[in-house]
Amino acid sequence: MVTLNHYLLVSGLLFSIGLVGVVVRRNILTIYMCLEMMLSAANLTLVAFSRFRLVEGLPDYNAQALVFFTITVAAAEVAVGLAIIVALFRARQSVDITTVEKLKG
Repeated sequence: MVTLNHYLLVSGLLFSIGLVGVVVRRNILTIYMCLEMMLSAANLTLVAFSRFRLVEGLPDYNAQALVFFTITVAAAEVAVGLAIIVALFRARQSVDITTVEKLKG
């Protein structure tokens, strides 16, 4: 049987992998994907707590509604983030984060 601890362990593992990717990697696309992984880990935690918190015998669906909101915000974030990455690539011809030292070129 899968318990809340299993979900939290997987979520913590996903968040840790994402955090290490953000800190260690230099490719801006990889960093962006690691940020998305961290957001997914937070969503998994919300859904797990929602599933295992019972209100009158039923799961509490408030956190799952919050997850739908965060997924919507994440979709907008992806659109803006990818536009910024494409603009940086056009300006610098590189996706290496070390080449981006100034916002004004």
